[in-house]
Amino acid sequence: MTTRHSFDESLVELQQQILRMGSLVENMISSSVESLARQDVKLAEKVIDMEKEIDLLEMEIEQRCLKLIATQQPLAKDLRRITAGFKIITDLERMADYSHDIAKVTIRLSGQPLIKPLIDIPRMSVLAQKMVKDALDAYVKEDVELAYQMCKDDDMVDQIYSQIFRELLTYMMEDPRTISQATYLLFVGRYIERIADHATNIGERVIYLVTGEKKELND
Repeated sequence: MTTRHSFDESLVELQQQILRMGSLVENMISSSVESLARQDVKLAEKVIDMEKEIDLLEMEIEQRCLKLIATQQPLAKDLRRITAGFKIITDLERMADYSHDIAKVTIRLSGQPLIKPLIDIPRMSVLAQKMVKDALDAYVKEDVELAYQMCKDDDMVDQIYSQIFRELLTYMMEDPRTISQATYLLFVGRYIERIADHATNIGERVIYLVTGEKKELND
């Protein structure tokens, strides 16, 4: 019983580390898009610096997962719980990379008036952040229903991205001088769309954790 109690405590600590990493990633997503909308280079630089902490956390969590597998030799759901955590941090790290890339766009466009007020990109970002939060909540609560519901939000993110793509393409066709900036803004939209895809990946891992079944929810 003592060994099992210790193992359960280790699993809780693993979850807490993953949630901490997730919270940092949510902050990076929000701050990177805010830096772009406000053309705030200092905020963009803070986002870039935050990636170092994400990388350190990823390594720490990886080591914890490997140690638990090696020392506890977990089976069935316990093993799925650890491997899900191992994969979730990979998705979170990729989200951090995309946030870093958005911050770099802010710096690249520094000093250039935006060709249009940013409305849809922040709206898309808020939805992606909600997906990340819901995905992590589903992981901690082992809530399959929440995981499925969260994944449905990805369709809305894709719709907004398609709208952004069409609008920016129109700007480029009407005024070739906008091509460079519009292209960077398209990149940003694509980065956020990919963040939402990674949140969906986490939802899939939650479903596998609880049911043992692999579901493809990202068409």
